[in-house]
Amino acid sequence: MRVGGWKTYPSAREARHNLMYETFLRPILFNLDPEDAHNLALSIGGLARYAPLQRLLSSIWGVADPRLVVDAFGLRFPNPIGLAAGMDKKGDALYGFDAMGFGAIELGTITARPQSGNPRPRIFRYRSDRALINRMGFPSGGAVAAESRLATVNRQRLRAVLGINLGKTKLVPLDEALQDYLFSFKTLYAHADYFVINVSSPNTPELRKLQERGRLEEIITGIRDANPQSKPILVKVAPDLSLAELDQIVDLALAQNLSGIIATNTTLSRDGLTQASAESGGLSGRPLYHRSKDFVRHIYEESHGALPIIGVGGISSAEEVLSMMRAGACLVQIYTALIYGGPSLVGRILRDLLGYCQRDGLKNISEIVGCLK
Repeated sequence: MRVGGWKTYPSAREARHNLMYETFLRPILFNLDPEDAHNLALSIGGLARYAPLQRLLSSIWGVADPRLVVDAFGLRFPNPIGLAAGMDKKGDALYGFDAMGFGAIELGTITARPQSGNPRPRIFRYRSDRALINRMGFPSGGAVAAESRLATVNRQRLRAVLGINLGKTKLVPLDEALQDYLFSFKTLYAHADYFVINVSSPNTPELRKLQERGRLEEIITGIRDANPQSKPILVKVAPDLSLAELDQIVDLALAQNLSGIIATNTTLSRDGLTQASAESGGLSGRPLYHRSKDFVRHIYEESHGALPIIGVGGISSAEEVLSMMRAGACLVQIYTALIYGGPSLVGRILRDLLGYCQRDGLKNISEIVGCLK
């Protein structure tokens, strides 16, 4: 969808960088194994730890405007676009992602104990659908290693809000999940602006059983009681839930004063994937978009707009950001689209959002939240 009169266009310098990514860097990355390409991209992004380079990249990609600022669950986000968990599990490229213009960066998933995740290969590209299937299985150095790394981060150099996504260690039984999450939560507490309880990845056996009301209530209550500064706590849900199961989580979130819900994680469904695939794992990218937006709308209506929602799944353009926000999301996240669209993607979307604000005379992008048309 193109809405006439509000599209904006990149500067000549950014256009050159985008062309460089599409013409040179992406073909190189796409000729590599997807996980090797991912790690190489993180290494390149990690070079922004040098402050002069971070400032240079931010001047190319960054977009700042008060009309994009979003206030949600007690935090101020410089814009509504966040980096979804899974892209930077350890904080290897925090400064690089900040320079790209993200309003939030969500690290993880981090588990309490170190674990290697599932055997490789475990990431698969579906280029014509701009999609991925992954079965990573929460590879993690553990919460203690993550805390050591985050202790070296200069938060004064980050404009983005920092979230941490917590998962259950694979070998920990479901009945011990609370203590596992609590260890990570307490270990990493000082470093996050908000935390996400990830009970919805399809790649850890039985993890999604933690979405059942009784089990999830135990985890939420336990973490809430160990949260002296009342930092925001969100839950990330699976798109494969029934609406009845989703309603139970919404009711629980409201009853427990949860800060918000992230909708959604990857899906086991292959609906919308035009390429045949026998690979197991969670599907992300363009095929997930409509399902995620439907979940966002359902949560918004079920909670009567009282529950902040982060919409994630298949978002790659300003039009899709706007549509997700109209459905009820106050913030959005991207991951797969970044792989296909390159590092200038966030800036392009933000400029288009500003063009939309200009056209419709909006003082702030949040004015459209829940205004589905």
